[in-house]
Amino acid sequence: FEKIIKGSYPELYKNKDIDRNQYFETYIRTYIERDIRQLINVQDEIKFLKFISNVAVRTGQELNISDICNGIGITNATAEKWLSILTNTGIVYLLQPYSNNNIARIVKKPKVYFMDTGLACYLAGYMDATTLEKSAYNGVIFETYVVTEIIKSFANQGLDSRKYLYYYRDNNGKEIDLLILYNNVMYPIEIKKSYNPGKQAIKNFDVVKKLGLKTGNGGVVCLNKEIFPLDKENNLIPIELL
Repeated sequence: FEKIIKGSYPELYKNKDIDRNQYFETYIRTYIERDIRQLINVQDEIKFLKFISNVAVRTGQELNISDICNGIGITNATAEKWLSILTNTGIVYLLQPYSNNNIARIVKKPKVYFMDTGLACYLAGYMDATTLEKSAYNGVIFETYVVTEIIKSFANQGLDSRKYLYYYRDNNGKEIDLLILYNNVMYPIEIKKSYNPGKQAIKNFDVVKKLGLKTGNGGVVCLNKEIFPLDKENNLIPIELL
């Protein structure tokens, strides 16, 4: 959680004397003045900051525009425009649900993820790793860290992650945190902030067989220190391997 709350901006690692909170405060101010001011009205800058903070506290969750707008005083159309700005400037990522003709009653909203967990934690008001780990935010920010590290691994290979990464949720309440579609093989991934998640963590992996694709080995990314088999097809995966 020290790594999660620090984030991944290189300057925070190159200069050990930088104050994390001061860095992100400056980053947000520079981001708005340099990249955003030409795209939004000056009088909306405070509302935009509230908007980006509202998105930050909802990282790792299904996108609900109306919910994000509550208390800000902006329309859904404005929120969608601003979300597009955050997406196009690399601040957030929208993970799409997987769907095809073999499945029905699928949830169609994307999940929203902040691409830098340090920035998300700053905007959500978390100032130290201990408080973060004990908070109600710990699960979604842990998931955010895992998903965005995987997104970055595709980018580092020159691959567009939008062609390979999805999530699954249907109206029956079945959900899989991440589906990796690679070479026409689907790999299911769950993410648990736990040292020893049991087989309950992979209870929904059976839905992958209904997608009409070949199913690869699955895994549960967790805090366990070693790769450990849950069954012959699925393993616990240490987060350190990311």
